[in-house]
Amino acid sequence: MFIQTEEELREIYGFPTGRAKDKQLPSLEKHAINFIAHSPFMLLSTSNAAGKLDCSPRGGSPGFVHVKDENCILIPDAKGNNRIDSLVNIVETKRAGCLFLIPGVDETLRVNGRASISADQSYLSYFEDQAKPAISCVVLQIEEVFLHCAKALMRSSLWDVQSQIERSRFPTMGRMIKEQLNLGGETETQEQMIERYKKDI
Repeated sequence: MFIQTEEELREIYGFPTGRAKDKQLPSLEKHAINFIAHSPFMLLSTSNAAGKLDCSPRGGSPGFVHVKDENCILIPDAKGNNRIDSLVNIVETKRAGCLFLIPGVDETLRVNGRASISADQSYLSYFEDQAKPAISCVVLQIEEVFLHCAKALMRSSLWDVQSQIERSRFPTMGRMIKEQLNLGGETETQEQMIERYKKDI
């Protein structure tokens, strides 16, 4: 038996109260701006018109996402593998959600709103000092901002060095894709992949 309605969920979970309910803001303020300025990594969540979901990692130097003002952020997009799943979704639905992380900080920042894609130089000029130039950017008009508590990252011990595994104990990307697609030929080693990535990072 599956839960079908919000009412059924509320019977189990109840309603948020206090800070959990009140912390949602309609725009950025000094702490959210400071969080984004220190974040070198974020997850961009989108869906297409049919409801197919996508979540894409984005990274750069701390503050690689530009805060245009308290109501708008710009997320650079450099040329990659040309799948552009997130960008196609944004063109279709004009919506996106962001989760910002800072290494060593267990709290995260969630930012949601209306999204569009721009290749206008007036926007791209904010990213001229980055190692790989942006060819477009996601313009996110903010509707919701809130800090997310530390529990998930504490449970996972994400930043704890003791949680890291030896990379050699895990299959390489080359091996995984080769086996997933049943490809022939030699398998790219982890070292070869890293060197290839470095040329295009």
